[in-house]
Amino acid sequence: MASGKNSATAAKFKRKIQNERVKMKWQDSRRSDNVEDRRQNSVNSMGSLGALIPIIRFLLGSNIGRVVLVIGAVAYFMGFNPLALLDGGGAGTQRAALDSPQEKEKVAFVSAVLAQTEDVWSKVFKASGAQYKEPSLVLFRDGVSSACGTASSQMGPFYCPADKKVYLDLSFFDELEAKYKATGDFAQAYVIAHEVGHHVQNLLGTLGKVNELKSRTKSPVEQNALQVKVELQADCYAGVWAHYMGRYKVLEDGDIEEALNAASAIGDDALQKKYQGRVTPDSFTHGSSKQRMTWFKKGFEGGQPSSCAFEI
Repeated sequence: MASGKNSATAAKFKRKIQNERVKMKWQDSRRSDNVEDRRQNSVNSMGSLGALIPIIRFLLGSNIGRVVLVIGAVAYFMGFNPLALLDGGGAGTQRAALDSPQEKEKVAFVSAVLAQTEDVWSKVFKASGAQYKEPSLVLFRDGVSSACGTASSQMGPFYCPADKKVYLDLSFFDELEAKYKATGDFAQAYVIAHEVGHHVQNLLGTLGKVNELKSRTKSPVEQNALQVKVELQADCYAGVWAHYMGRYKVLEDGDIEEALNAASAIGDDALQKKYQGRVTPDSFTHGSSKQRMTWFKKGFEGGQPSSCAFEI
C-alpha cells in the first residue's frame, strides 16, 4: 500500500509540474568562482587516444616532432584539446555547441546554484563554529579524469572526496527530463545540492567513517545498506539547502514538488522496475523513491544538519 500511495503522489507531482512549468529565482543570484570548465578538453572516445599513440611515437623520433609535442602540450593546458584535430572537424561543432545561448544559460544556472550552496553551508558551518571549505564543480563532456579515477558521463553526476570536487556533464539535465520525466530547474538544482551534500559529509568525516565500515564487511548487502544511508543523508542535506532557499525567498510555487519528483524518479526501486522489470531491495545503493523523498523533506522541514543524522 505504501508503494502504491508513493507512486500516486509522484504522479500527482508530475502532472502539476507538466501543467505549470515554474522557474526558481536564480538569475539575480551571484555566480560561484569555483566552476571549472573542462568541456572543451573532454575526451570523446578511446579511439581518439588510440590514434594519438602512434603519432606521439612518430613525433618523438625527431627534434621537430618533439617541438610539436611541446607546443601541443602547451596548447592543451591553455584550453585547446589536440584530440579535436582527430575528429574530422568535430571541434568546430563542439565549440559552437558550447557557445550556444542555451549552453551558456545552463553554465550560469549551475554557477548560481553552486554559489547558493556555498552561502548556505558557510552560514550553517559558521553557526557551529566551523569554517566551510567550498568544493569545486567540474563541467565535462562524455568522460573525465578525477582523483577518484576516470569516469563516463553515463555514471551521472558524482562527487570525488579525494579532490573535493563535484563532476557534472550538463547533458544529464536533458536526460533527467527526457528519460526520467523530472522537469524543472529546481529538479536540476536538487541534483547539484545532493552532490554538494556529499562534500559536506566529507568535511564532517561521515564518508571516511562509512568507508571504513564498508571495508570491514565482506557482505555486499551490508555495504549497499551503508551506501544507502550516505545517499539519503545527502538528499537530506539537499533539503536543508532548499530550506534556506525558502528563507531567502528564492523558491517559487512548485519548486519543492520538482525536487521531490526528481528524488522519486531516480529512486532505486523506480529505476530497477523501469530497466529490470523487478525490484531487488538488497541491491539498492541510493534508496527507494519513498526514502529519497522522505529524507529530502526531513532536511527541508528541519532546516539543520542535525535533522539528517543517522546511526552507523
